[in-house]
Amino acid sequence: MFINNFDPVAFQIFSVEIRWYSLAYIIGILFGWFLSKKLLIFDNQIKERFDDYLTYLILGIIVGGRLGYVFFYNFNYYSNNLIDILKIWQGGMSFHGGLIGIIFVSVWFAKKNNHNPFKYLDVVAIVAPIGIFFGRIANFINSELYGIETNLPWAVKFVQVDNLYRHPSQLYEALLEGLILFLLLMHTFYKKNYRTGTCSCNFLILYGTFRIFSELFREPDVQLGYLFRSLTMGMLLSAFMILLGLILYRKKNDL
Repeated sequence: MFINNFDPVAFQIFSVEIRWYSLAYIIGILFGWFLSKKLLIFDNQIKERFDDYLTYLILGIIVGGRLGYVFFYNFNYYSNNLIDILKIWQGGMSFHGGLIGIIFVSVWFAKKNNHNPFKYLDVVAIVAPIGIFFGRIANFINSELYGIETNLPWAVKFVQVDNLYRHPSQLYEALLEGLILFLLLMHTFYKKNYRTGTCSCNFLILYGTFRIFSELFREPDVQLGYLFRSLTMGMLLSAFMILLGLILYRKKNDL
């Protein structure tokens, strides 16, 4: 068993604290950008516009992630404290909200440039698990999104939370939604006769499946709890992801 007492602050420059979670975002985006340009984009028109697209992508992640948290996870609080919506440095981001933001800006940017949206979405789908991996590691360091109580040998005590030994659900997600999902999508992308849009659909289906499984070992958000029995908001949103992925498999050739 392991005791987690990590400091969420990676280092400090004068009075400015640089947190692990911020570094996870930065590393994930930079690594994803490098990999995309070097290994995943073969269309010169897409490659020429990709740097501009990245700016919109970051905005989509931040705005979508924040609004997703507000509406999906803590609407009662933020509806009465509207100014706090802007205080993203206090925490509160939703993966599913960020996903909606990514899809929105990708479709808009692609249509603006007369490109197939799946050309962009496929690339993002492949590199997104890199950011997810680093993000979940940061969640573990920050003692957030922790798991339910267990007595398994690899249980972790998050001393900043309580004295219980819990599932390191953040590490489960880093492995499934990060490393394994990345390898599966890379394998799919480099298959012969790859069809554009396949990785986008696979990401929705596989991430949704992995997330639902991981949520079985994760404490629900305090302000929400379980929606019904052991059903969490993360499970519900992930189920919609899987459904969307299945629908797009049939629709993608028409977009």
